[in-house]
Amino acid sequence: MKTKSFAILPGLVVLFFLAGLLAGRQDVPEKKQPISEKFRWPDGKKAALSLTFDDARFSQIDVGIPIFDRYQVKATFYVSPDNIEERLQGWKQAVKKGYEIGNHSMTHPCTGNYAFSRENALEDYTLDRIAREIDEANNIIWAKLGVRPTSFAYPCGQTFVGRGQDVKSYVPLVAARFLTGRGAGSEDANDPVLCDPAQLMTSGSDGQRFKQVKILIDKAAAEGRWLILCGHEIGQGGYQTTLARTVEEVCQYAKDPAHGLWMDTVENIGNYVIKNQKR
Repeated sequence: MKTKSFAILPGLVVLFFLAGLLAGRQDVPEKKQPISEKFRWPDGKKAALSLTFDDARFSQIDVGIPIFDRYQVKATFYVSPDNIEERLQGWKQAVKKGYEIGNHSMTHPCTGNYAFSRENALEDYTLDRIAREIDEANNIIWAKLGVRPTSFAYPCGQTFVGRGQDVKSYVPLVAARFLTGRGAGSEDANDPVLCDPAQLMTSGSDGQRFKQVKILIDKAAAEGRWLILCGHEIGQGGYQTTLARTVEEVCQYAKDPAHGLWMDTVENIGNYVIKNQKR
C-alpha cells in the first residue's frame, strides 16, 4: 500500500503545479503598447532617420554630398581633423549648405586589441586625456570650418578609458560637451521616449544593399523609433563603404511621404527628441 501511495505523488505534484500556473495567469497584466507609441513625431511622421558618416573620408565630399544635394536631404558628418584639410573647401561648402559637422575625436583612439590603435589604445587613456583631445578637436573644427559641433561619435563606438578595475566611462564628458553622443554597431533603433542622447544606438550601413537597410527602416517606422545609420566611404564597394546606390535608394524611400519618415541631421532630430522627452 505504501508503494501505491508514493506512486501517485508525482501525478499530484504535476496537478498542483498546473493549478498554480493557471492561478498565476490571472495576475499577469495585459501586454502594453510599445512605449515609443506615446511619442509624437512632428507633422504626423511615423519615425525619424539620420544618415551619418565618420572620419571625413574624401568620398563623402566627392560622392555623397552630390547625392544628398540631388534629393535635398541632410546628413551628419563626424570629422577627424587631419582629414578636413584635404577637402577643406568642400567641407566649408557643406557647412554652408546645412550639413552637420560632428566631432569624432582628435586621434580616433580605440581599444588596443585593434592593430591600428595599439599605440593609441583607450586602455592607456585617462579621463583628462580624452577630455583634452575632444576639446582640441572642437577647437580645430571651429578654426577651420567656423562651427562648434553639438554631436559626438565615439570612435569604434567604445565609451571607456583604462582597464580592469580602473575602467571609467567617458560618456559623462561627452554629455557635458555635446547635445548627443553616437555609438556604433548597435542592435536596434532609438526609442525616443527612453533613449539616452549621450549614448545613441546606431546601425551600420557599410556594405548593405537597400533591401537590408529597408528592413531596419521599416522596423523603426512600425515602432515609432529613431534609426541612425553609420557609414564611412561612399562608393561602389570595398572595405568600410556604404554603397552609393543604397544611399540613393534610402533617400528616395525616405522622401516618399507615404512612408512617414523624418530624415534629418542628428542635431535637428536630437534637439526635438530632448525637448519632448522633458515634456
